[in-house]
Formats: sequence, structure tokens, C-alpha cells
Amino acid sequence: MSTEPTSDFHEVRFPLDVALRGSGGPTRLTEIVTLASGREHRNSRWADSRRRYDAGFGIRTLDALHAVVSFFEERRGRLYGFRYRDRVDAGSGPPSRPVAATDQLLGLGDGATRIFQLAKTYGTGPSPYRRTITKPVAESVRVAVNGVALPAARFQCDATSGRITFAADAVPAPGQRVTAGFAFDVPVRFDSDDLSIDLSAFSAGEIPKVPLIEIVP
Repeated sequence: MSTEPTSDFHEVRFPLDVALRGSGGPTRLTEIVTLASGREHRNSRWADSRRRYDAGFGIRTLDALHAVVSFFEERRGRLYGFRYRDRVDAGSGPPSRPVAATDQLLGLGDGATRIFQLAKTYGTGPSPYRRTITKPVAESVRVAVNGVALPAARFQCDATSGRITFAADAVPAPGQRVTAGFAFDVPVRFDSDDLSIDLSAFSAGEIPKVPLIEIVP
């Protein structure tokens, strides 16, 4: 009988000291058709962006390399997902500013809805992008209704899904703005079942490749 966990996601974070030196960011898939006239038709194949990272840039010592190998083995390669801290984009606002309960608009109250999904909006122009946040850092989450921050006892945050549930006596009234601030991780998995390390190259300063890819909800 298999003794593997039933969930395909482990609520653990990739070694932070390695992640904070990694590289990567969002990718999109755009289909471009060029007509005989030279004009283009562009179509986005993905509704959401998908982040790719190379954590190898953060491996500077043999101890760090050992920690990554151990983490890889426990995840069984590509089998189990995990949390990854993106140093550039790990909060509801800019990296230089502390989390504030009014950072991101989650929606408007209707007097009945108790559950709101955490999300982050990018851009303020004609076509902003709204990203669903599913892996918040629970203790970092702040919530406000109409600009007034709520005490922690008035809501609960599910750190495994990013859903905020208001207490029965704290349901936002119709038209009230529900906002939140939070730190978050990116759900990712290894993008290879191979982790090949050339120690002679590593000793000479060559950076090993440790590709990661975002798990889109």
C-alpha cells in the first residue's frame, strides 16, 4: 500500500535564503498572426500569466546545494507542489512599503456574502490584470471594510486557498468596499524530474539549473 500523502501540494516553503537570490518572473503565451498586408492579429492563449523561476542562481555553497537536493527529493521531483517566495512580488503593495489593509480591493459587500478571495490587481490603465492569490502568509493578512481595519477576531484567513471568511456578525453591508493587505508565496513545482549537479563545474563558479514553474489555480 502506498504511503505517499494524498494531497499533491505540500504547504512548505522552498529554502528562503536560496529563493531570495533566484531569477524569474511572469510569462504569457501570445499568438501572433501576420497578414499579407503586414498587419498583425494578436491573441492571448492564456487568461493568466504563469511564473517561471530558476532557483539555481541562489545556490552559493555546498550546504545550500544540499538543502535544495533534500527539498527536491522530499517533493519527489515534479510530483508535489510547494511555496516559493518571489522577492520582487511577494506582497499586496510595493516591496518597500509595509502591508496595509487597504492595499487591494477584493469586492463589494452585499449584506450576505461572507467569503472573499484574496487577489492582487496589476496596473491602473484601461486593462488591469487581476491575479488570484491562493497562498497568503496567514499572519500577515490585514482586512478593512470601507477603509476601517478590522480586528483579527472579525475574520479568518485560509492560508491554503486565500479565502477570507467574515464572522457572522461582521458581514460587509451592501456597497461597502472590502480590501486587504497581505504577504504571499507563489505555488510552484519543480519543472524537471532531473537535478543533475556537476560538482567540478559548481566549484568553478558555474550555477546549477533548478527550474520551477507556477501552479496556476
